[in-house]
Amino acid sequence: MQGSRGQGNLFEATPSAAYRGQESWPLQREQLLAWQQRLHAHQAGLFRGETEASQASLFIEGPTDPAAAIDPLALTPLPLSFWRWPTAPHTGAAIYLVMDRPADLDQPLLLYVGETMAADRRWKGDHDCKAYLSAYGETLHRCEIRHQLSIRFCSDVPQTTRARRKLEQQLIRRWLPPFNKETRQRWATPFTADL
Repeated sequence: MQGSRGQGNLFEATPSAAYRGQESWPLQREQLLAWQQRLHAHQAGLFRGETEASQASLFIEGPTDPAAAIDPLALTPLPLSFWRWPTAPHTGAAIYLVMDRPADLDQPLLLYVGETMAADRRWKGDHDCKAYLSAYGETLHRCEIRHQLSIRFCSDVPQTTRARRKLEQQLIRRWLPPFNKETRQRWATPFTADL
């Protein structure tokens, strides 16, 4: 199965040559926990409101950082299946954040940042991140690691696509979410790959 941007899928029905003949996904519980810990080490301080001087000085384009103004924990968590509800909880322009709340970490993990001009429709169609989240959830379940995936919308965002995408990129640079294409290589994200 190919993603909408031609990306391979590690969990496709017909495994790639690299994984043929293996009975199960090779990612072990310890590897997955270590991956979560590395991500947590970067993000935990941001969730606590701490900032890194070097990060702030590189990416701020003025006296305040608009990305720092968005507090993911202040946004209402929704299940990833929210788009199936009869009435949309959010409409219009938004920044959305996909998070996990692993039981053994003191802070959540921010896995993906996206922007949309139609919050009520963005997840109804194909979206690469939906496949990554499905693979992530299945792997956590297989490794007997508890997880709590949610999506949160921030509607207090610029209405123009260009300004919204700029804010999205600032958030990605700040949080370094592993399922965004800009940061996958940094985290060696095992749920997204070009095969």
